[in-house]
Amino acid sequence: MKKQGVASGDRNFDDLAERFEQRIYGSNKGAIRQAVIWRDLESVLAKNSKLRVLDLGGGLGYFSIKLSQLGHDVCFTDISPVMTQKAIELASQAGVDGKIDWNILSYQKFAEQHQGKFDLVLCHALLEWLEQPELVFPSIVNLLEVNGRLSLCFYNPAGMVYHNLIRGNFNRVERQEYYRSDKGSLTPDNPCSVKEVRQWLFENHFGIETVSGIRVFSDYVVEKRGGLKSPEAVLRMELEYSQSEPYKWLGRYLHFMVSRRLYQSQ
Repeated sequence: MKKQGVASGDRNFDDLAERFEQRIYGSNKGAIRQAVIWRDLESVLAKNSKLRVLDLGGGLGYFSIKLSQLGHDVCFTDISPVMTQKAIELASQAGVDGKIDWNILSYQKFAEQHQGKFDLVLCHALLEWLEQPELVFPSIVNLLEVNGRLSLCFYNPAGMVYHNLIRGNFNRVERQEYYRSDKGSLTPDNPCSVKEVRQWLFENHFGIETVSGIRVFSDYVVEKRGGLKSPEAVLRMELEYSQSEPYKWLGRYLHFMVSRRLYQSQ
C-alpha cells in the first residue's frame, strides 16, 4: 500500500472517521446518497463488464467494494489512514480486500505518481474539502481515458441556504459569506457553487450528461408524518424526484455524470 503526505489545506478525516461512518454510511441519509449515485452509474456499468475505476478520496470504500464485487479493476486512494483502514476492513468482510489497489495518498501525489488511465473516476464529496478545488479537474483529465466518465458528487450550498430559510434562521442566511460549520461537523466550511463547478468543468473540456439531486426533500422535513415515517417510501420518492426539475437543484448534494468532450449546458 502506498503512503505519502497530503496537501496542508485539504481536509483529513482521521479525527471524524467514526462519526463519518455513522452519519454517512450508517443512516438513511447515506442510503439515499448511495442509491442515487448507484442508479446514475448503472448506465455506464451496463455497457461495460470490466472497467478500470479510480475512487478518488474513497472514504470508507462503499463504491470501491461494490464495483470490485462486480469484477471491475478498482484503485482506491484517500489521504486518511484511519478511513482507509476502515475501508480495507469492510472490503475484507466483503471478500475483495485483496482485489483493490489501496493507496493512502493525496489526489495530487497520486496524480503525479500514477501512469495509467481509468475508464471511470469517482470523485464524491471531495471538492468541498479541498483548499483549491478547481485544481482537481486538470488532474482528473490526466487520469481519465478520452472516452471515460467522471462521477462527481459535491455539497450543494443552495441546499444549506434553503435549510436555514425554512427554519427561520434568517440571520445565518444573511451572513452566508461568514458562515462556518461547527467544530466536528460534516458540513463543509467552503462548499463550491454550481456555477463554479460548471465553469471548472467547462475549462477542462468536460460535458455534463446527467444531474441528480441527493436528498431533495427529506433533509428539510421538520415533522415526520404519513409516508415520511417509512424509510423505504422516502427512498423511493427521493429516487423519483432526484432528476426532476426543479427539485433536483434543492438536493443537499448534487451528482453530475460527466464525460470528456466539449462542454454542453444542462
